[in-house]
Amino acid sequence: MAYSKIFLLIFSALVLFFQTACANRVQEAVRDVKYSAYEKIGYEKRDLFKSQVSEVKDNQDDSKEEFQDALEQLKKVYGFDGGNLEREYSKLKSAHDDASKSAAEVSVSIKKLETIAGDLFKEWNKEITEITSADLRSKSQGQLQATQKKYNTYMSQLKKSEAKIPPVLTKLNDQVLFLKHNLNASAIAGLKTESNRIEGDINKLIEEMSQSIQQADELIKTL
Repeated sequence: MAYSKIFLLIFSALVLFFQTACANRVQEAVRDVKYSAYEKIGYEKRDLFKSQVSEVKDNQDDSKEEFQDALEQLKKVYGFDGGNLEREYSKLKSAHDDASKSAAEVSVSIKKLETIAGDLFKEWNKEITEITSADLRSKSQGQLQATQKKYNTYMSQLKKSEAKIPPVLTKLNDQVLFLKHNLNASAIAGLKTESNRIEGDINKLIEEMSQSIQQADELIKTL
């Protein structure tokens, strides 16, 4: 019985491995077709890489504005001193939803950038070996290493800022859900105990995004 369980586990692992491998090959083949189509109209992987860095930068810039707006709406709720609390709640919920949507777009664009970068560097490495001139081969290798270094620094900052998004969205959502069922002045007073903490988290996120955007500009200049 024990051997049967071990065999089943090994067999399942092998099936999963081959399924993943086949899926990866299919995805690579699809990307190769897309790259070929782009090359026919004059766009190399390097152009797509640069374009994707710009897309990530723009998405982060938009997301930063959405989180800034959410912070401002949160401050208005904390500072509520009479008026239409239902309206302020609706604005906060809308700001949270917009921030969540923009954050998802950032994550998608980052994954796309990682894929394009991996394909570009793989191709670059391969084609370096095809250069017959030792001097040109050395220069190309140096350029590749410099580009990879800048990219890795940028991606590290991107991942750092991206990792701060889920906790901030969770805390914002907590505020929204609490307000949904407690639209009164006393409830607002209870929320103020969390105000400094969540405002600090949002400001840190915005700062991290700003650094990523700055590094994107620096990387684009070298491409």
